[in-house]
Amino acid sequence: MAKRSTPKLKIRDEVAALKRERTIGAAVDLFYKKGYDNTTLDEVAALLGVTKPFVYANFGSKTALLAEICARGVQVAEDALDGVLAQGLNPLESLERFARAYVTAVLETQKHIAVYVREEKNLEPADARRIGEMRREFFAKMTELLERGAAAGDFDVEDAHMAALGIGGAVTWSTFWYRPGGRLTLAEIADAMTKLILGLAGALPARPRLKRAVGRAQAR
Repeated sequence: MAKRSTPKLKIRDEVAALKRERTIGAAVDLFYKKGYDNTTLDEVAALLGVTKPFVYANFGSKTALLAEICARGVQVAEDALDGVLAQGLNPLESLERFARAYVTAVLETQKHIAVYVREEKNLEPADARRIGEMRREFFAKMTELLERGAAAGDFDVEDAHMAALGIGGAVTWSTFWYRPGGRLTLAEIADAMTKLILGLAGALPARPRLKRAVGRAQAR
């Protein structure tokens, strides 16, 4: 009779995933507080209460840790957009739902995105290219949504790509001023930022919705 190894393998995988998550959590805290250059893997291990070989066993280098942190910051934004696009809503409803999900996801991973913005220069070239491609794909999808909305008369934007970059910049910058436990809750900030994003797309109720041709700005 064959041995039942699947449960053991599953537990082993879960333990390995937990170790990686704990390592990422410690690293992102230190990179956020002290900066990438000023943080050592010894400090990451000390924060975890383990030895440095534990860190190396889960991530081969400090740059690998940085790449994972940065990639996660971009991935949450794309996941928020893909989740809304999959619902098949009209452009206006899609943008409103996406804006709220986008802001919420970004602020929930505030440290990851702040680290990415500050430390992108320290990524290995291959990681920088891979994560840069993730960003371009995200903005291409947002641009296409804004273009569809402009064509349908939902949005009043002359350049959909520039509008997408403006929205992304505004949301990304919120990671530098947001403070958990501050004057506004995360939900209140998401509501307020959603109104701002709709405004950037020319979708405020008080404004007329005009059909117009849209183009793409050349941007990195």
